[in-house]
Amino acid sequence: MPSPHREVRASLSRRRLLTIPAVLGLALLALVTAPLWLTLLLLLDAVRRRRMASLRMGLFAGFYLACETAGLLAAFALWLRRHATGEDEALYRARNFRLQRWWAGALFAAARRIYRLELRVEQEGDPFRGPMLLFLRHASLGDTLLGSQVFSIPHGIELRYVLKSELLWDPCLDVVGHRLPNTFVRRDGEDSKREIEAVAALARDLGPDEGVLIYPEGTRFTEDKRRRVIARLEERDDGRLLAHARRLRAVLPPRHGGPLALMEAAPDVDVVLCMHHGFEAAGTAGDLWSGRLIGSRIDVRCVRYPAGTIPEDRAGWLLDRWLEVDTFVMGHQEAS
Repeated sequence: MPSPHREVRASLSRRRLLTIPAVLGLALLALVTAPLWLTLLLLLDAVRRRRMASLRMGLFAGFYLACETAGLLAAFALWLRRHATGEDEALYRARNFRLQRWWAGALFAAARRIYRLELRVEQEGDPFRGPMLLFLRHASLGDTLLGSQVFSIPHGIELRYVLKSELLWDPCLDVVGHRLPNTFVRRDGEDSKREIEAVAALARDLGPDEGVLIYPEGTRFTEDKRRRVIARLEERDDGRLLAHARRLRAVLPPRHGGPLALMEAAPDVDVVLCMHHGFEAAGTAGDLWSGRLIGSRIDVRCVRYPAGTIPEDRAGWLLDRWLEVDTFVMGHQEAS
């Protein structure tokens, strides 16, 4: 019987043999045919009259493919350099952290320019220092770049990510993400014990400039998902969680497994809560196609909670924090 590690390596190789050529091929095709698709999108926008939404989406998709190509080439160069010079693991990891920051920063900068986004960040309790457990609200693909943009790039925090396994179909995240202390979890609930142990391991031995980022909701918010969560809780007859979920209007109730495992593995590490509003218009490709994101303001609030102030009832504490996130989001929705 093949070992689990051998099966994982085989699955990883099969995926990369599909995703890497596909992304490189699409990037080349987009470059060669750019005059054609740019013209078609311009004509479409002339008919739609939606602030060049089609062209903006096409430009961002093209820039994403360019970043993927550059990131894969850089990752390959780092791999060659390591095997040619025999550099140690710490230096190799540091170079890959820098590559990850560059990739995320370039994508966010492109999104800000193409969609004319404004980013505003407010803070409470010195949230931009490590070590930390960073709990981030999840509203769209856009907020997957916020950790790097708000914490890593300006403040040098090296974040370890808890990400959904579907993101492994992005070859840059797959290649570089596996070189760094991250974990990719499945959302179907299988192997939950093993995955929670992997999440908890990320919180051990955090340095002064390090942190772990997790999305406690597990998936981005939609009203349909909120209704399904409430229906499941009604079936489970979980009165506490059900009452909490019914009070939330703009976010999903947090899942306990990952966040509580992190707090238990690092009980002396502070928690930073990062809430935001403005990326709701980037939840799906259809949202981007509609042009709703253009000219949006991204409001971010980061609050640090010292470990010593977190009570023994961490689950209840986490539920209370998510009510704060919901209040923040609803306040900005009503104001806008």
